[in-house]
Amino acid sequence: MSVQEILNQIHTSISARSDRGEVATYIPELASVDPGHFGLAVALADGKHYTVGDAEIPFSIQSISKVFTLALALGMVGDKLWERVGREPSGNAFNSILQLEREQGIPRNPFINPGAIVVTDVILASSSPAETLAELVNFIRYAADDGNIYINEAVALSEKTTGHRNFALAHFLRSFNNLTHEPELTLGTYFHQCAIEMSCRQLALAGRFLINAPGVPQLISPDRVRRINALMITCGHYDASGDFAYKVGLPGKSGVGGGILVIVPGKAAIAVWSPGLTAQGNSLLGTEAVQALAQRMDWSVFG
Repeated sequence: MSVQEILNQIHTSISARSDRGEVATYIPELASVDPGHFGLAVALADGKHYTVGDAEIPFSIQSISKVFTLALALGMVGDKLWERVGREPSGNAFNSILQLEREQGIPRNPFINPGAIVVTDVILASSSPAETLAELVNFIRYAADDGNIYINEAVALSEKTTGHRNFALAHFLRSFNNLTHEPELTLGTYFHQCAIEMSCRQLALAGRFLINAPGVPQLISPDRVRRINALMITCGHYDASGDFAYKVGLPGKSGVGGGILVIVPGKAAIAVWSPGLTAQGNSLLGTEAVQALAQRMDWSVFG
């Protein structure tokens, strides 16, 4: 059976579901998104790509952006990054203040909010917020081979207006001398990076740089590709990362916009979008869709 036929079957199954999770209501601009949307895209290492459903509708990638900022930060400072942020699963909510205080201002990993704020602080080191965001967007556009990728200013403003917990996290980081810029500056950049919009097709194509196979964009070293994939499988779904690894068996990074970027090392990049979330902030039906796809394609890092 072809990849397209498998995607069509998954789409038919997902379309029949009534339990779709809850959209992220704490960000007003995301609260109004129709939970009925579903898109799925697969970009293979050989350049072919396949889509189904709402795979051409742009959505807010939110925390999936942390994969791209991590790649930039590692390119700038290398392993010095790990002096400011850890590499362990959190076991707590992605915006936990208690954990950050208990661990003396060193975030557990770069994918929970305080860790991502530190990573954003790192890439701001020698540039203005506008220059940093331009570099990030250009990096993503180059990876996707698509110049039609932008930041949604309304979503960024919505996040800033309601981002009280992220401001608290940033001030905690600052109090432990783990934020070099003023919280308002770093968070302004962070909110804008999370507000990048992409379709499933664009996101899958952009994710190819993490496949580590001949013919795909090589934007970072193969060693760093492996390390980012390792962090995605252990930390990419917050306190549900173990469950995702158990069900899907592939590196993945979720976002509260309902998207998930999944990497099949050496073979493909997958992007799925279903706005309804689980209690942990991950796409409910998106997870089920990539689980079904991985099983049907016999894709897993565990053999």
